[in-house]
Amino acid sequence: MKILAIVPARGGSKRLPGKNIKVLGGRPLIAWTIEAAQRSGVVTDVVISTDDLAIAEVARTFGGCVLSMRPAHLATDTAGSFDVVVQVLDEYEAVHGAVDGVMLLQPTSPFRSAESIRRAVLQYQQDVSRSVVSVTAASSHPAWCFKLDGDTMTPFLGWESLSKRSQDLEPAYTLDGSIYLLAPDVLREQKRFIGPGTVPLVMTDSRESLDIDTPEDWDVAVRTLEQTALRADAP
Repeated sequence: MKILAIVPARGGSKRLPGKNIKVLGGRPLIAWTIEAAQRSGVVTDVVISTDDLAIAEVARTFGGCVLSMRPAHLATDTAGSFDVVVQVLDEYEAVHGAVDGVMLLQPTSPFRSAESIRRAVLQYQQDVSRSVVSVTAASSHPAWCFKLDGDTMTPFLGWESLSKRSQDLEPAYTLDGSIYLLAPDVLREQKRFIGPGTVPLVMTDSRESLDIDTPEDWDVAVRTLEQTALRADAP
């Protein structure tokens, strides 16, 4: 099965400038994702979409492919992942032929493992008409979430949900943004990565679901690496 992995890495991060090539644990952030995809053994190519020459150079150094620089209209704050991925997909297939699946891997999820990428492809092979998307247990259950209306608040799931004990609530999951996998024709038709029938890829290790977007997120990633090293050194 021919799976194309696409890593979107725009150069204009405002909350954490230069984050995609900022060094984490001895190598640039984007390298973590490129190497995990390569180690998985289930992707045909790892293509990086970027508007930044420095990111492109680093990506190539670690084995990523940069077909061309991202067009300016797809490098703005408002550009969506769908348009970015389809632009790369169209360019890749024009040269290399059709692929069986396209996988979106955000470079801001450095601890997503090669094994999880393999699991995603195995699930996808069962029914290529259905998207596979990674999820993690929700940190706050929807039953405890409220919407504000003027000077009052209303629970999203209704007042009855508040009467249930936490252990009696149905488990809730949220998108973690680390893996999206679907058929090219499905992506082009529905113009989004998730829809009815989507297959959940449950990430049981919370580290894999870490998404780095702010300096605080970066600090969590550094501490995670330090704690992992301590456990590895423990007798």
